[in-house]
Amino acid sequence: MPPDRSTPAVAGDPDSGRPMRADAQRNRARILQAAEEVFAEKGPAASTEEVAARAGVAIGTVFRHFPTKDALLAAIMKNLRQRLTDDVHALSTGGDPGAALFAFFGHLVAQAAATRTVVGLLTETGVDVRADDAVQGLAQAVQVLLAQAQQAGTVRADVGIAEVMALLSAACQGALRAGWDRDLQDRTLAIIFAGLRPAPP
Repeated sequence: MPPDRSTPAVAGDPDSGRPMRADAQRNRARILQAAEEVFAEKGPAASTEEVAARAGVAIGTVFRHFPTKDALLAAIMKNLRQRLTDDVHALSTGGDPGAALFAFFGHLVAQAAATRTVVGLLTETGVDVRADDAVQGLAQAVQVLLAQAQQAGTVRADVGIAEVMALLSAACQGALRAGWDRDLQDRTLAIIFAGLRPAPP
């Protein structure tokens, strides 16, 4: 009896429970990297054919991993969120604990500004990916950074994780929607950081 092919397997689905071959893993990573670059450069006008060309794979390989553009873009955002989570853990275990929260804050806003074209395309195609969704899963890790910064005396003791996440969300929304340049990012963050720091004695 032939296998049921009514629902074809997606080679690039890491949640399928099936192990992915090493070459498939490499192709998936190359496609995601190329897609980030292409959509950042060209925005909504970019095509999956351009992604395939940049990744050096056939268009069929892209579709085996990501059957639709929506699926590809959603995977990009998931990849970005994972990288941000890794950044938080790295900051919480090394370096200056007092500066770590501010460093992550600046990094996240820069990421939001840089990926605005990807998020805009997701919105246009009906995929719900918002800035607050992108940082929601990071709250617990950010709580560690906040506690470390307060212990080091660089953040006010009366600031809670809810306020920090609200400020992160608002700043990322602004960077996403308006495409803040580096100068505007720095000036806006300086104001936010001044509000987070303890008042001078």
